[in-house]
Amino acid sequence: MQEFIYYNPKGLDFPVSEEIFVITNIEDAKDKSFIISNTKEISSELTAQEIDFYIKNSQDNLSTKIKNVSKLYEIAVTKYDLAQDISYTQEVSNELLLITNTQEEYDSFVSKVKSNDFELFAINENIIKNISGHIGNLQVTVVDEDEDIVLNVSQIVWFGAKQMGLNQSGTFDTNFSNIDEIIDTLKTNINSYSYKKFTTYDKTICQYDGRREVICSKCEEVCPTVAITKDDKTKTLTFSQIDCHGCGGCISVCPSGALDYAPSNKEALFEMSKFYKDTHPLIVPSKMNVQDLEVSLKENVLPFAIEGEKFLDETAFLTLLQMSGSQVIFYSDFLSKGTNDAIRIVNDIYQKRYQKDAVLVAMNKEELSEVLKEISFIDNTYFNFNQTTLKKREVFSHRLQKLVGEDNLGEVITGEHIHYGKVQVNQDACTLCLVCVGACNVGALIADAKDNTLRLNPSICTSCGYCEISCPEKDCLTIKRDVIELEPSWFKENILAQDKLFACVECGKEFATAKAISKIASLMAPIFSSDPVKERSLYCCADCKPKIMMQSYFDQKNQGLNSAR
Repeated sequence: MQEFIYYNPKGLDFPVSEEIFVITNIEDAKDKSFIISNTKEISSELTAQEIDFYIKNSQDNLSTKIKNVSKLYEIAVTKYDLAQDISYTQEVSNELLLITNTQEEYDSFVSKVKSNDFELFAINENIIKNISGHIGNLQVTVVDEDEDIVLNVSQIVWFGAKQMGLNQSGTFDTNFSNIDEIIDTLKTNINSYSYKKFTTYDKTICQYDGRREVICSKCEEVCPTVAITKDDKTKTLTFSQIDCHGCGGCISVCPSGALDYAPSNKEALFEMSKFYKDTHPLIVPSKMNVQDLEVSLKENVLPFAIEGEKFLDETAFLTLLQMSGSQVIFYSDFLSKGTNDAIRIVNDIYQKRYQKDAVLVAMNKEELSEVLKEISFIDNTYFNFNQTTLKKREVFSHRLQKLVGEDNLGEVITGEHIHYGKVQVNQDACTLCLVCVGACNVGALIADAKDNTLRLNPSICTSCGYCEISCPEKDCLTIKRDVIELEPSWFKENILAQDKLFACVECGKEFATAKAISKIASLMAPIFSSDPVKERSLYCCADCKPKIMMQSYFDQKNQGLNSAR
């Protein structure tokens, strides 16, 4: 298999690397396999339409153009090599449900299909109670004479579909496409329906999974389908990849990085960003279809092609910003809740440090033309380090720390969908029980046995609040929410509480904090005041406590026997 092919009937007016197989006759690619091509006309593993977009519109000089074309192929193959979007297939039968409101709608569809195309069922939408399942396995519950009946079908055509139908894969609405196109799609699905895995999930750092109370389920809230569902009883998330549209909205709102985008995960974005040093990155989601877009790309502008439009978060943006040393353009006609918050956060940070926006958003061709004139490099912002083993928040912390340096730049307010915060502890109330440390699954709260301290690294705190609801002490732990403090201490371990260890009054072994023993003693001493041994046991370790209690028992027993004699 050859890696790279470039096809254009008109050819190229400049030479390219020998690694790229250039053809003007499509027959020359017949019976050959390729990894990256510039057009869908050629069979390949990945189509990089941004290559022709760059060639057609770039104002780079010839030598730079030659280098950048090769670079775009290398970027595409890097994305392909690191992608985790595994493909699956689903069996789809010809059982089709037609949902209409009028006879005219019914006739308009039936007139365009042959009798043997589908096993057709038709109902009025008024009797629909519920729809579940996914393409190839849809269950439609209808009410017939006060009785629930379940219809099992593979696909649905619904004139003016309600949201309950659009949530699942396999439902097609004539408002979004004409009947002929829908029929072609239905037939294609019967022959072969494939889908990709768009998300990966690490439940060990999930802010929802397994917790006693619901403190986060942002991914489920922003999902436009039933690709992500939650069970508040078991505190588990369920992912249906077949129902996923691949938009990535769940990724950008995930606070800890438990969710990642399979087509371009955190590692892939980092490796791709390495190619953009000293260039102006132009982020282009696949839905923007830049193949036919004509706009002047000034020198050093290089497309950064991505699949979905909603998965980019503050860590991804800051990585690309620092790896390029430039402002970044994001060309998309829609901003997701998470991505919108992320752009505002990094822009606020850059305004405080450089008095410039970091990410320039263009939602149409006219806006793109304007920001292409505006984009510039930002001096001394290039920064690279090996971030492959770090979690999402750790990467952002490390990069932001480099940006802040030793200065105090004030505060940045985060937002509704992306949260940062700072845990605050009342030392007088804290007994260092460390329940909060156990509640924190991102490592922001830690205990240091060397000096008996409770410590916080604010820069990786997700402000989830689980430590706050887990703390057993009253008026002890609170969180300053939705803020990033742009000063050096934000990135260091801050001591929240400290205590001395208490030594067992029997053996001298240190076994608890002085505050913990003091608290227990204050509660129990009045109860045990009539029994000196029990009162003393409050100050004993786990080994000595039963010993003195048993010794007291035997002493009292022996004393009773001696008295009886």
